[in-house]
Amino acid sequence: MRCVLSPSDAVLAFDTSAAHCAAALLLPGGGSLIRIEDMAKGQAERLLPLLEEVLAQAGLTWQALSALGVGTGPGNFTGVRIAVAAARGLSLSLGIPAIGVTRLEALAYGLPRPITVIEDARRDEVYVQRFDRAEAGAASLAPAVAFSVDGPVTGSGAALIGLPAVIQPVPLVEAIARIAALRIRCGTKTPQPRPAPFYLRGADAAPPSDPPPVILDA
Repeated sequence: MRCVLSPSDAVLAFDTSAAHCAAALLLPGGGSLIRIEDMAKGQAERLLPLLEEVLAQAGLTWQALSALGVGTGPGNFTGVRIAVAAARGLSLSLGIPAIGVTRLEALAYGLPRPITVIEDARRDEVYVQRFDRAEAGAASLAPAVAFSVDGPVTGSGAALIGLPAVIQPVPLVEAIARIAALRIRCGTKTPQPRPAPFYLRGADAAPPSDPPPVILDA
């Protein structure tokens, strides 16, 4: 197993999967900078300026980064795609890896295992994923009704089914950054897959029912 990152590397992570625009910068030497701005829309216009502000606050440039982390959802469809597209573009232009981290993985970060993440998915549903000491179970979408869970739970959906939730030790975006750093630091020579949206529910928008236009030869 080959370690790629070291404590002297800088890792920048960001997330727009919910009503926020959030960034976390892991600094060389072990410190961190966190910025979270609540917003229901406008993440596409705000994300890159926010990242530049965080880097400027740390006295770093884009070229100082060793890796990127990005929240891949589940969450708001548009928000997830904004962050994933930005991560892919920055990864390509900077020549550094971008690591996708799901919201459910980030919510479980730093908590004793086993832990079950139950996150509000709206529409009387919850996202559910169990994390044991050695591995993670499959994520699923379930009705927001009381059901049996073995062990402690965390996430915004716990209250919907009448269970007390364990509090996450760090902000979601910081967890994304730290998971991304660990995955590269403890990775093998096999390249990490490109970040991709993590959806557990289909899109609300239906494809148009009209047939496509006929293209006539000149």
